Amino acid sequence: MGTGQIMLQDGKLYLGTSRNPDDSINQGEYLDLGYANRHGLITGATGTGKTVTLQILAEGFSNAGVPVFCADVKGDISGIAAIGEYKDFLEKRASMIGLDPYTFQEFPVVFWDLFGEKGHRIRTTLTEMGPLLLSRLMDMTDAQEGVLNIAFKIADENGLALLDMKDLQAMLSYMGEHSKELTIVYGNISKQSIGAIQRDLLVLEQQGAEKFFGEPALKISDMMRTTPDGRGAISVLAADQLMMNPRLYGTFLLWMLSELFEELPEVGDPDRPRLVFFFDEAHLLFNDAPKALIERIEQVVRLIRSKGVGIYFVTQNPLDVPETVLSQLGNRIQHALRAYTPREQKAVKTAADTFRPNPDFDCFEAITKLGVGEALVSTLESKGVPSVVQRTLIRPPSSRLGPLTDSERRKTVDVSPLAGVYDEDTDRNSAFEILKKRAEDAAEAEEERRRQEEDDDEEIQESRRWTLPGFGDDDDDDDYDDRGRKKSSRRRKTRSRRRSNRQTVAEAAMKSAARSVATTLGKALVRGILGSLKKGF
Repeated sequence: MGTGQIMLQDGKLYLGTSRNPDDSINQGEYLDLGYANRHGLITGATGTGKTVTLQILAEGFSNAGVPVFCADVKGDISGIAAIGEYKDFLEKRASMIGLDPYTFQEFPVVFWDLFGEKGHRIRTTLTEMGPLLLSRLMDMTDAQEGVLNIAFKIADENGLALLDMKDLQAMLSYMGEHSKELTIVYGNISKQSIGAIQRDLLVLEQQGAEKFFGEPALKISDMMRTTPDGRGAISVLAADQLMMNPRLYGTFLLWMLSELFEELPEVGDPDRPRLVFFFDEAHLLFNDAPKALIERIEQVVRLIRSKGVGIYFVTQNPLDVPETVLSQLGNRIQHALRAYTPREQKAVKTAADTFRPNPDFDCFEAITKLGVGEALVSTLESKGVPSVVQRTLIRPPSSRLGPLTDSERRKTVDVSPLAGVYDEDTDRNSAFEILKKRAEDAAEAEEERRRQEEDDDEEIQESRRWTLPGFGDDDDDDDYDDRGRKKSSRRRKTRSRRRSNRQTVAEAAMKSAARSVATTLGKALVRGILGSLKKGF
């Protein structure tokens, strides 16, 4: 019986084999696919085997026909695209847990990279991300976040697509130039806040974020592909360079969760997930996050399972995940933790208390004594009840343990079904071009008005030169002076009338914006829980 068959036995993924207190082998430990969308948590100190656990879970889901997304923080997970290689310690583990035969296998992998160096480019637009996540990314003050929300509101109501950084810069410049007029409609727009946001955008651009914003934007359906033989594709995000900007990393993954939540329809409780999402280095999502954002994340985690998506947080310490989120994670795999400091002792206690106790051993003590590749495992069983925690030897992977070479990665990218789809930038007509054209039109209108006034003045002067009192004019002679010119009161009325017809550049732009609002009435964009764009409206 092959490895794939064992992993799919009875609709379950084989995780490893548990050990009795006397170190004798007990029974196989499985993850029921029907409860895999109830989310999970993989924790443990560095070097205890979390990455291998993530790898064998991704293998199992792929063989079950479930697409997988995971971030490759250190480059180690890339080996899942290559067939495994014989190693003594892997064979020894397979023999110890009764995995016979232990076969090797390669898996369908699509590599992604925000910077386009180690995989297909992955982008979104600012319009799709929305102001909430962008303000989180830029660590804005309340005042700055308020101005940013107004910028998106104006753009959404006017159908101005904010696709990339220059679009938002153009919108902010427009708001700064017309802050007085816009404040009347949208509330206070501080030029100081606008300036601060523009400076932050420049910093963000220097950190490489401009490569993330643009088109073609990622289609979530391309993360949910299956192969002709029925296996789920494993999307691997190259995150080693991305991790140099942890806030961008956390915000990007949160945006992906938001996109999945807003785009996918309700499916209830399917027999297997539609997608499994591994959130590695999960503490980066929650570090310094405001309470309001954590509440929304908790809401997404709670509701997204009904859309068939399973979220698995991977982190060193269970304290990294807020309790409101932790309570939503039904499947737990706990690798070794150390308890040298009071905080570490608290983390071990927290981890131990989350398991359904096993009378055969003490969880707190076991967590501190687990070996590499060993974990405490508790998964949801019938009716969603957690299983009694078991001390488990994790199965060895079927794919390669360790990273691909650069040439192997490039070959995988070149033969990918998405080759060429996302690799070239496009720059369609958006806020930058529309506002630029609007300003140019207003400037042309102002120049035309000025020329017309000059022409009118010349005509008036010419007519005065040839018009004398009593010649073809029914007006009283009293309306002219002794030189045949209209009296000053008439001239003042003429000047006043001309002055009242003048239109400044700002007025022309605002009237154009008003016309745009009128023509887009009922087409304003709709945003979801985390502020990302809802599609189909």
